[in-house]
Amino acid sequence: MPQTLVSFHAHPDDEAIQTGGTIARAAEQGHRVVLVFATRGEVGEVDDGFLEPGETLADRRSRECADAAAILGAARVAFLGYRDSGMAGEPTNDDPDAFWQADLEEAAARLAVILVEEDAAVLTVYDERGGYHHPDHIQVYRVGVRAGEIAGTPRVYEATADRDHFIETVAAARATLDDELAETVGELPDPAEFANNFSPGHVITTRVDVQEHLATKRAALAAHASQIGETSFFVTMPDEMFALAFGTEWFIRRGAPQGTSETWLFAPD
Repeated sequence: MPQTLVSFHAHPDDEAIQTGGTIARAAEQGHRVVLVFATRGEVGEVDDGFLEPGETLADRRSRECADAAAILGAARVAFLGYRDSGMAGEPTNDDPDAFWQADLEEAAARLAVILVEEDAAVLTVYDERGGYHHPDHIQVYRVGVRAGEIAGTPRVYEATADRDHFIETVAAARATLDDELAETVGELPDPAEFANNFSPGHVITTRVDVQEHLATKRAALAAHASQIGETSFFVTMPDEMFALAFGTEWFIRRGAPQGTSETWLFAPD
């Protein structure tokens, strides 16, 4: 029976990176998908001359968000109305309108209204590290978890990544990348960068196979052109490597019994 998934994110493009395959798969199965963003990504980086005269980055990213949502099959896009906080340690963290500065209960109440309105069966947030310690991503975890409690949402998942998988995959790729492929893909990250980011494999409860939806995920990523340009590894990575890196999306189901190992977010009928 169709149900509703609410996927909560910090900025436009996070939905495609973290959960794009899962969203596309849910929509294809007939579930209603609602995307909620804390901010419009106002302080993201953009190349000089990219924006049209008089256009703000928030305007552009909002339109990109709508395009990506349509590609993924989302039925609704909502914004909570906070301002992008920027990377950790930036002065923008202290903006009183920044999501990082938001009152937890107030922000959670805004999201809970949507959860109740949509009768959400599933909510996705981020893990407690916010993946890579971005202030807004950490706040998505805090606010999302609390909103799920207020609304009584049955299943709450922390979208994350299997750090062990990425360390192994990146190390192997760096060891085997020939010069021609390296020029195409660009510089791969140092595996050590993942050591304190995302989640170790043993705490992940849910591994969602999104191999059949990778083309849709990549199209949604490309729709966020202000942040994911033509030279981004998301766009240039060969299909086989992209499938290896992003063919699975990982989650931690809150409150799941120890040893839980599942492959989908919706409870069996």
